Amino acid sequence: LFWITTTTITTTTTTSMFSRALSSTYSKSVARRCFSDASHKPLVDLHGLSARYANATYVAASKAGKLDQVEGELLALKDVASKNAAFAQFLDNPLISRTDKEAKIIELLSGSNASDITTNLMTTLAGNSRLGETTSIVDTYVELMKAKRGEVEAVIISADELTKAQKDAVAAAVTAQVGDGKQLVLSTQVDPSILGGLQIQIGDKFLDLSVSSKISEISRTPV
Repeated sequence: LFWITTTTITTTTTTSMFSRALSSTYSKSVARRCFSDASHKPLVDLHGLSARYANATYVAASKAGKLDQVEGELLALKDVASKNAAFAQFLDNPLISRTDKEAKIIELLSGSNASDITTNLMTTLAGNSRLGETTSIVDTYVELMKAKRGEVEAVIISADELTKAQKDAVAAAVTAQVGDGKQLVLSTQVDPSILGGLQIQIGDKFLDLSVSSKISEISRTPV
């Protein structure tokens, strides 16, 4: 059985794509700092279907000392699904039996030397008809890993491209807000509609210092 009947794709081709993606993502993850956690429990409490699978995978990977490896493998699978329409449709296709999906997943991952933890997760998803949730589960696992590394994401939105000096000044101000032991991951976006000023997203907190918000505030103020 191929991934889907409308697009011809061999397991060898998909395995090759997965291996290339795995090589790229894992080479980045091994360079990160190592952390130890005797309890193996995720540092953030996430709930829902995706979190249930991600949490279980995280605990298993932590106990095996393979947190980074599993993250790289899951990101590689997500990468393949985003670039290979046939594989993505295979994951989502409810007409393919659970048995056939499990067999194909085992065939794919065994050819790429994936960890037993990633293999167990994917075969469990196949057996539970949840392969369509793969991307969401990967994103949730990555969120758990970011918490483990102490990463705090911040997005700075400006009306015009910031200069290096402006970026450095904003980064310094934001870093002071995230606290000790945290690693700031900063990105910038340009949105001319805010007219001027800044909008800052730090984790789940949002600070609107834009000109457009001030104009909106003035328009709601009675005269």
